[in-house]
Amino acid sequence: MCLGVPGQVMTIEEDPLGMTMGEVSFAGIKKKVCLAYTPDAQVGDFVVVHVGFAISKIDEQEAERVFQFLAEMDELDELEIPQPGDGAQGEAG
Repeated sequence: MCLGVPGQVMTIEEDPLGMTMGEVSFAGIKKKVCLAYTPDAQVGDFVVVHVGFAISKIDEQEAERVFQFLAEMDELDELEIPQPGDGAQGEAG
């Protein structure tokens, strides 16, 4: 099942190609995410991420509800799978 997962924007930077990227924390697991589709996202905002792209902003309460629901469904394991560009522990680095 493909899901959009909420995360909190920790950093924002331009990559060498000029793409807006950010480090997003998903309950402590940090991933590099493309922020091009959410140009108004700021550090501290919550965004919904699907396949490495932030697709919308949401408020903190909604992010918490979604995370709680996903945890209850045991659907958070994918976050711990290392992705290209992730460090050894799934953290961007």
